[in-house]
Amino acid sequence: MTDGYDPDFLETTLPLPQPSQPVRALPYPRFSVLLDPVRRLAAVTAVNIDGALLRDLPRTGEWRLDERAPAEEQTGPAVYAGNDLDRGHLVRRRDPGWGEVAEAGAASRATFFYPNAAPQAADFNQSKELWLGLEDHVLAYAEATDQRLSVFTAPVLADADPPYRGIRIPLRFWKIAAWHAADGLAAAGFVLDQSDLVDVRETTLAIPPLGSFRTFQVPIADVAALTGIDLGPLVDADALGARGARDSGWRALESSGDIVL
Repeated sequence: MTDGYDPDFLETTLPLPQPSQPVRALPYPRFSVLLDPVRRLAAVTAVNIDGALLRDLPRTGEWRLDERAPAEEQTGPAVYAGNDLDRGHLVRRRDPGWGEVAEAGAASRATFFYPNAAPQAADFNQSKELWLGLEDHVLAYAEATDQRLSVFTAPVLADADPPYRGIRIPLRFWKIAAWHAADGLAAAGFVLDQSDLVDVRETTLAIPPLGSFRTFQVPIADVAALTGIDLGPLVDADALGARGARDSGWRALESSGDIVL
């Protein structure tokens, strides 16, 4: 089952966002990764989530390279060895794990391919705070409609990202969740900043003991400008714009109650 992201999963057709740079398209069960072969990280990931059919599956799967892409285009195990970096899932393990048990299990295990990982400071990735719970929060909000989401996540691949073991460690990540609301397509955009958690000097990597990460809800137009990605109808579907909040700029989030949906 290698079907990839479905643009017709919601009631409104939602095309796969398109980066400006060349990418390698890798379809997996219910999600897709657009891999930047130069940065060796995903420029875009896109997943379809059916909240009504989600399974609570045990964690299975081992990180592995995808044989469809050359190893030198992927950020593999050597980057994560002997340091405080985690292999951070971009498409979460549970997100494509819905429907029949066999299909849900296969989709969940497929999230362990290295193109779906990005280096994240351990304190960031292991926390159970806002960033890892954003899909759950938006899914709960969308429950009054069809309980379906399309979610897009990736690192911000900036030139200023610090070099480390042949790659550049992304300092920011973006996420957009989209759903079908009563009046049509709706979406919310977020940025997480792990700059204070990553200190790369020469070939070493250190995690400052008092470092922190910050989560923001941001105008989706800002995500497009920050990444150079064509986000199609997501910009006009922005919940911030619909609620007249676009002028407020980036909204620092302290809890899920701060999110505008």
